[in-house]
This record gives sequence, C-alpha cells and structure tokens, in this order.
Amino acid sequence: MSQSLVKNYVHIVFSTKHREDFIDEKIEKELFPYIAVVCKNLESNALQIGGTDNHIHILCLLSKKIALMRLVQEIKSYSSKWMKTKGKKYENFFWQDGYGAFSVTEENVVMMKNYIMNQRQHHQQIHYQDELIGILEKHRMKYDEKYLWD
Repeated sequence: MSQSLVKNYVHIVFSTKHREDFIDEKIEKELFPYIAVVCKNLESNALQIGGTDNHIHILCLLSKKIALMRLVQEIKSYSSKWMKTKGKKYENFFWQDGYGAFSVTEENVVMMKNYIMNQRQHHQQIHYQDELIGILEKHRMKYDEKYLWD
C-alpha cells in the first residue's frame, strides 16, 4: 500500500491524584475545551470529553503520528499546569500517574459519546472505582487492584 490508513478511536480515562474532587461544573466548562485543543494540536481530535469531580473520559481519534502514551502525557501535563493558574483552589491539582485506554469500534462511537456526555448523571449511581473496574472487566484486561489507585 502506498499510503498509511489509520482510524483509531480511543476511550481514555484517568482521575485526579487520589481521586480528589477538583473538577467542578464551573471549571469543566473551561477545562474540557482546553483539553480538546491539546488533542487537536497533536492531531488527535477529541470527539467527546466528560467526567465528574474526580476523573475524566476522553473519546478521541488518535493520530497515526503520535503514540497514545505521548498524547496522554501531553494532555495531563498541559491541563495540570493550566488548572494551577485558575486560582488558589487549584494550586495542588495533579492527575493520577496512570490511565486507562480502550479501543472503540466505529459502531460504538455514538454510544460512547453519549456515555461520556452523561458522566455526572451516571455517577449519581456508581462510584468511579466501580466504573473503572467494570470497564477493565468488559475489555478483559488483567489488573492488580492495588496498583489502580494512587
């Protein structure tokens, strides 16, 4: 093939350090668009970003020119620095060290966008830890729970 054809939808999930509640509805209105710009600058368009006070979900179309690990590092680095400029409340803001990333099929993109868009409502019924374990099990990923939470 004389060209490289790639279409990778990725669902990325990570929390604030120790799942501390930093991302209120006011700051998310600025944070999520900021993260979308970081993704766009790395040619990995964010299709949907959502979350709650202690974690976020990003559905993006991962560029063929960047490794997933670098995309997540850049998102975390830039957004963490940005958050710390938003006032005293955010001075001690950090993201957790790790992340989860899961492939999404073309057929499930709309469903995933809706799932991410409705995170605040969803988390009135389920805690983040239970949600993440459910996602890991759905994707049949092996994990050691003692290393999931930092």
